[in-house]
This record gives sequence, structure tokens and C-alpha cells, in this order.
Amino acid sequence: MWIHRSSQLTKTLRLRFFSQYSTSAAALLHEPEIHNPFTYLDDLPKPDPKHAETILAIPRANSGKNISAKERKAGRVPSIVFEQEKGEEGGNKRLISVRTNQIKKLVNHLGRSFFVSRLFDLEVRPEFESDEIIEKVRVLPRKLHLHAGTDAILNVTFLRAPSHALLKVEVPLVYRGDDVSPGLRKGAYLNTIRRTVNYLCPADIVPPYIDVDLSELDVGQKIVAKDLKVHPALKLLRSEDEPICKIMGARVEQQKKSK
Repeated sequence: MWIHRSSQLTKTLRLRFFSQYSTSAAALLHEPEIHNPFTYLDDLPKPDPKHAETILAIPRANSGKNISAKERKAGRVPSIVFEQEKGEEGGNKRLISVRTNQIKKLVNHLGRSFFVSRLFDLEVRPEFESDEIIEKVRVLPRKLHLHAGTDAILNVTFLRAPSHALLKVEVPLVYRGDDVSPGLRKGAYLNTIRRTVNYLCPADIVPPYIDVDLSELDVGQKIVAKDLKVHPALKLLRSEDEPICKIMGARVEQQKKSK
């Protein structure tokens, strides 16, 4: 009896999932083919293939606090896939669940900021152990909600990322050249103002991170958003004069020691 009910439940979920996607699938079939000219530039960061991983998911019929709690107890993270509109969550919301262990491994390995700035393939299957693929789509993790006290993963929001999409991405910054920075070698210190910067990115060239070069920075000098080296197709979503970092004079305690 239980096996029969489980089979019926799986069939029901699949039917609901297919019906949910039928509208978007039909729309995609009728969209004109778009030739996207964007590719990563050789001198800029690009995703490392060794970190590529397909996220597995199963359809989820309902939402709500109690449903989400049951999903987490079963080792799954309640998640949502949106169509992107103007770079953010739009319509066509789809309910799925992903494996807690897989998302936790990715977040721990890449880091939270790097996880939400990387594209993944998402495979939706009737069950995690099934070989049947209901749908395979490229996605960007848009939001990652963690428990404030334990950092347990509570839910993930994904954005569909077809080649023609423009996505708002909070790109992490990686600071380099501090060992040769003239200002830092003089005993000054780095005031890190931003650790991420928001850009509107064509989906095919979302940067995994942006390098911030400190190698020529002296005391009193700073780097602002327009100084960052990025693909010309990326659109900065903040003021181009927003400060990123600055080399400050020696700290008070250092000044006292030198006297």
C-alpha cells in the first residue's frame, strides 16, 4: 500500500512539475534564436572547470513553514527557481528541493560570496536516485538564507540563466599585491571598504571574482569602482566613484611604538 501511494505521489509531482513548466517551455520554443557574442577575456578571471558541479533537485508540490521544516528534517533544502526579469527574480516560480549535503559542500568549498556568483547546471529528477531527467537548466544561486545561530542552510533561491539573460550579480573581490604595495611596505594598513561589487552581467560571462591590484598603491591612495578591471559588457550598478579600498597611514599603536 505504501509503495503504491509513493508511486502515485511521484506521478502527481511530476505531472504538476511538467504543467508548471509547459508555459515557459512553449515560450522558449517560440523565442527567436539569439547569438550571444560574449566570451571571457583571457586576462580576466573565469570559472575554474574543476569546480563545476551539477546540482540535483526534485519537484516540490507545496510551500509553507511546516512543509519547509519537514524538508530540512529529511536532509533537503527547500528552494525556488525563478525566471529572471531585469536581472532579478521574476515570474514563473518553481518549487524544488535540493540536497542539503551537496549545497553545504559547495558553500564550504567555494565560500558563500563565491557560491552566489557562480553558474551551475541544475538537473530536476523525479527522485534523487532516478536516472530520468525532467529538466536540465543553467542557474545562478541568487540568495542563500542561513540560520543566524548555526549557519544551517535554510533555503536557496535560483535564477534561470540562459545565454541571453542579464543577471544582477554581487561579485566578490580578491585583493592581490599587498606584499609589494609601497604604502603597505611603509607600515601603512589597508582599509577594505568593499568585499563585493554589484554588476549587471550577461549570463555567459559572469565573473567568479574580480581582482583588486594593490601592487602600486601608496599611502593615501585609493581604488574606486571605476578602477576595477572587468569585461566591458558588465554594467556597474553603483556609483563609479564609490571607494573600494584605501591605504591608510600607520595605526595609532604603531605610531606610539615608533616614538
